[in-house]
Amino acid sequence: MNQIAIIGAGTMGLGIAHIMAQYDLEVSLIDLSEEILIESKKTISTNIDRQIRKGVIKDEQKKNILSNILFTKELNKSAKKADLIIEAVHENFELKKKIIKDLDFICKGDVIISSNTSSLSISSLADKTRYPERIIGMHFMNPVPVMSLVEIVVGSNTSKKTVDLTKSLTTRINKIPLVVKDSPGFVSNRILLSMINEAIETLSQGVADVYSIDQIMKLGMGHPMGPLRLADLIGLDVCLSVLKVLENGFGDKKYSPNKLLIKMVEEGNLGCKTKRGFYGYDKDPKKPYPIIFNI
Repeated sequence: MNQIAIIGAGTMGLGIAHIMAQYDLEVSLIDLSEEILIESKKTISTNIDRQIRKGVIKDEQKKNILSNILFTKELNKSAKKADLIIEAVHENFELKKKIIKDLDFICKGDVIISSNTSSLSISSLADKTRYPERIIGMHFMNPVPVMSLVEIVVGSNTSKKTVDLTKSLTTRINKIPLVVKDSPGFVSNRILLSMINEAIETLSQGVADVYSIDQIMKLGMGHPMGPLRLADLIGLDVCLSVLKVLENGFGDKKYSPNKLLIKMVEEGNLGCKTKRGFYGYDKDPKKPYPIIFNI
């Protein structure tokens, strides 16, 4: 597989495009918004510069990486020539379902269609498509160029050939593919979001403040980042969405989103992207300060 099409030029889409292009794959990064495409190119360029400063890649590689990416609004043209398509739009089941169903008719039968969903059922996304055997989950971690894991999610009809080809490509871009069955939240978010939700519950009960909860998990458990800081990085709206998927999927109240999380999302305090969540990012994004909650 050499021709890759990625639908959605947001944080995950541009990160996936970056790493694919870095390993000399030809990438079409597709989005309906010209503004988003322009911004994504700037972000990829900035991220490549960061890699160069850290010695991850050489300076002369930058031009080649960027030349490997076509920033385009043309879905049909790019999808028809692709060997692999990765859907990376925001976590909305109906939108993802529509895109995958449309792709199922646009693409030739042997093209692998994958979703970067962080929690939604691959089997449900593939339902009523012509070729459900070619649909799979590729759950990349954020930030994509840095994180080594790709969670490979196998739907009820995903073929062994699709799994093997997807694993092979993942290894080719120097990522580690780990295969999981289709289940709400898969493995990563089923465990991670439960921990984040419990951290928010601990905060809402007044057991400890934001700073102390995160430092305890960092210093005591060896986590590189505390759960509340990580929630801000993920996006509190995304955390809420995944918890709802877990609660509905398992029918278990232990996954019920904490009321404080719901309140913060309703107020528009979504973490890093709005400059306020469990931390404030308005003074210096590199030095967030913990918010004091009057519990």
